[in-house]
Amino acid sequence: MSPSLADLRPGQAAEIVSIDCDRRISRRLMEMGLLPGTRVRLIRLAPLGDPLELRLRGYALSVRRAEAIQIGTRSQETD
Repeated sequence: MSPSLADLRPGQAAEIVSIDCDRRISRRLMEMGLLPGTRVRLIRLAPLGDPLELRLRGYALSVRRAEAIQIGTRSQETD
């Protein structure tokens, strides 16, 4: 299995390769722009590690760790 969004460190970028959540949740994530092939960067974690703040498609998005664990990624070089 590929690393998940939850495995990223702040500043690290990745490409989404899969979303393995419940159908209702995965549809909502995709509506917010988290689609396979999308490049995302982890901006920061909340103090207790949940939620995660991501930067994608020119905007910031926060997702729960529970969903981030189910989103598979492929590592990208940082800019």
